[in-house]
Amino acid sequence: MTNYRLDPEIARVSARRGALQCLLALAAAGALQRAHALSFADLTQKDATAGLKAALERGAGIAVDLLGRTDGFWANERVRIPLPEWLQRGERALKLLGYGRDVDELKLGVNRAAEQAVPESKALLTNAVKSMTVADAKNILSGGDTAITRFFADKTRAPLTERFLPIVTKVTNRIGLAQEYNSLAAQGERFGVVKGDEVRVERHVTTRALDGLYFMIGEEEKKIRQDPIGTGSDILKRVFGGR
Repeated sequence: MTNYRLDPEIARVSARRGALQCLLALAAAGALQRAHALSFADLTQKDATAGLKAALERGAGIAVDLLGRTDGFWANERVRIPLPEWLQRGERALKLLGYGRDVDELKLGVNRAAEQAVPESKALLTNAVKSMTVADAKNILSGGDTAITRFFADKTRAPLTERFLPIVTKVTNRIGLAQEYNSLAAQGERFGVVKGDEVRVERHVTTRALDGLYFMIGEEEKKIRQDPIGTGSDILKRVFGGR
């Protein structure tokens, strides 16, 4: 039986070629990985902003539709507007004095006022979404489940307060106890018993109405994050589907 020995020079060339092929394969894999990373970066910068705008528009629209109708606040325990705390503490006494119907009318009335005011928010919420920057989008995508609420509150709370107040005031002015409330609250403010937005019933309602609106937008955003496929939107599935 003949034994064949591989020439040492041929062996070295073969080993060197194998090493070079290995390095070439690794380089190709690295290039492919970088290409994938670039594609994802492009998605997060361009499509993620578009997808996020679609998510915000969807969430804002649904929230306004849910709240801006009869029983939108009143029938929803999560956003139902309560009486101011100082009045809640005296509610039992008022009822014992025969003001039970007036208290119930005020409870319902403040929620009806919020329901009538909320549709006014749609245009401002939509404009806030349209004006969103790439930096805004990145902050929202990395800001957790309350990022949407913060974004809308920062952009729209002040102008929406001004829009809500006349509508809320028009409704509360028709409630007898609301007028008495404002008079009593003004006295309470002088003694430090009543503070902040609770000094005027319409301010209290407006603040709580906006809190409820932003809360519901945040709830819709959570649903989109958790189930982007269920939205039926291709861009939302692309942006949120891999998160």
